[in-house]
Amino acid sequence: MLLRPALAVVICLICVAPSFADEPNDKSAQGVEIRLAETSPCDESIEAEIDASATVPHFVDLFNGRDLTGWVDVNTAPDTWQVKDGLLVCSGEPIGVMRSEMQYENFILHIEWRHMKPGGNSGVFVWSEGVVPDGRRLPTGMEVQMLELEWVNLHRKANGEPQDIGYISGELFGAGGLTATPDNPRGPRSKSHELRCKGAGEWNAYDVVCVDGTVKLSINGKFVNSIRNSSMRKGYLCLESEGSEIHFRNIRILELPPGITTPEQTATVVSPSPRRGSE
Repeated sequence: MLLRPALAVVICLICVAPSFADEPNDKSAQGVEIRLAETSPCDESIEAEIDASATVPHFVDLFNGRDLTGWVDVNTAPDTWQVKDGLLVCSGEPIGVMRSEMQYENFILHIEWRHMKPGGNSGVFVWSEGVVPDGRRLPTGMEVQMLELEWVNLHRKANGEPQDIGYISGELFGAGGLTATPDNPRGPRSKSHELRCKGAGEWNAYDVVCVDGTVKLSINGKFVNSIRNSSMRKGYLCLESEGSEIHFRNIRILELPPGITTPEQTATVVSPSPRRGSE
């Protein structure tokens, strides 16, 4: 904390300001006052107050670029998730997820991704239960959609028209029973106000701000989507495998102070599983 001594000196100089007023041109007197301020009880009290406060939030890596430490496979295969050249590579087969070892409540998630084929489908779940019930392939949670731009053309409606462009805008929606209120509704989903995602082979950057049941999404440097009143507000992160190859990098999280979250809004803690390595 390089700012602490400077802050202490500034505040203590305010405390001894009258001596400067008495002798405004006496530089030696000013020097004495500054030296006294640096070692005064005022400095100690400020240091104690700062030390007693919460640690300043900072980003930590969720993917180390070497192996899958910190992640647990839920219902995919041993070769679904691999690390290649510092990237997290998902084959897309079978459909399923890998979850974080830890649960998160209020946070900012930064994640970069690129699809390798036109029409690729994936996403990241926040506030997820981190388990998949029998008969399903994906968990309950808030999904932050990651669809390649050609998806709307490759999966056309029955009448031959392309699907709604909202699909490829970075939609936010509750999956598996999670409910929420979309701020830019397309049915129960919230679609982005701008189409900012890039196509196959190009990197996209998501910044996902999750606080007290509200999710706000920035795509490639601009906030364009949000959803609120989530029925779940604390849970696991899940990365989705859904049919085609996708790459991830620079997965980081900044945890924020907790809010008023009830047990009903919190995912059940999943029994610890062995930490995944570079298998």
